[in-house]
Amino acid sequence: MKPEVVLTILIVTILGMAMEGCHCKMVQFIFGDSLSDVGNNRYLSRSLATANLPWYGIDFGNGLPNGRFSNGRTVADITGDMMGLPRPPAFLDPSLTEDMILENGVNYASGGAGILNETGGYFIQKFTLYKQIELYQGTQQLIINKIGKEAAQQFFQEARYVVALGSNDFINNYLMPVYNDSWKYNDQGFVQYLMETLQRQITILHSLGAREMVVFGLGPMGCIPLQRVLSTSGECQDRTNRLAKSFNKATSQLVDNLSRKLTNSSIKFGDAYDVVNDLITNPRKYGFNNSDSPCCSFGRIRPALTCIPASVLCKDRSKYVFWDEYHPSDSANELIANELIKKFGFLRVNDSNAPSPAPAAAPTSGAAPSPHN
Repeated sequence: MKPEVVLTILIVTILGMAMEGCHCKMVQFIFGDSLSDVGNNRYLSRSLATANLPWYGIDFGNGLPNGRFSNGRTVADITGDMMGLPRPPAFLDPSLTEDMILENGVNYASGGAGILNETGGYFIQKFTLYKQIELYQGTQQLIINKIGKEAAQQFFQEARYVVALGSNDFINNYLMPVYNDSWKYNDQGFVQYLMETLQRQITILHSLGAREMVVFGLGPMGCIPLQRVLSTSGECQDRTNRLAKSFNKATSQLVDNLSRKLTNSSIKFGDAYDVVNDLITNPRKYGFNNSDSPCCSFGRIRPALTCIPASVLCKDRSKYVFWDEYHPSDSANELIANELIKKFGFLRVNDSNAPSPAPAAAPTSGAAPSPHN
């Protein structure tokens, strides 16, 4: 073959590759707290916010703890499945590689994390939102080194982004007198402080290529079992719920403003308050029979903040809205995810891919089996 023919073929091939760009799968990058953590904190050796003990994960895969703060899946797991998105592994997963990132994205969520760096300080180790963004920057450099700057830019701009934090900033910061923020701000001032911080964080993510983003609001956090048991009446804490509503209103306005201001951005606010509140207020309407106490508890000793091997499980995990003092059960997460998908009209984005598998064992009745069974 003549040299000029070979050269022509080579040039055409290179141009074709350049025009095609990155044929990467659409993935998601998740920034969050324990409601979205899929195992980061289990690799933080000094963290006091972990889900490493039975009976966490009892209704997921092999039934052993996997880092999720639930008996099964998270809301992010389920919504991603329904949209045809792969489940992103934890950033600290030892098996994480560049190829896995290109195939599945990354989950940076960390139990105890907040929008603010000072939130959840007594958990000792966790990834704050600023730290999660820093880790995302490192991920970007890995992918740039793997596939080149232009292809990496396309990959990250076509990905989906989830930001879901805020409850710890109240429950494990502002509402606790051991933190300076509890006496430094009033309610309105603290929400404004959160918004100023969140605005900077979303703007940084946008500058790093995030274009399609959902920023989730808070549910009625005054109705989680921990808040109920700390009240004198056992009812929901009104002030805590009012703070959640104030946060949601301010975040919705912030997201609207940023979506207009930031170039080529589509930033949506995910308001789950009404969905979760209706589930808690009318559990039997959705097939549940308990929405005020945890399935996994330490008998009458409450609050036992985490589920432990000595804890007693409820008779039917599928009938309890809450798994432990803080976190919903797999069944509740499934209902919440399905309601959010209907409410926001989330569409499948990877039609050729089947959803990731659901838990191998659905929630069942009866006491907890031995983890070796």
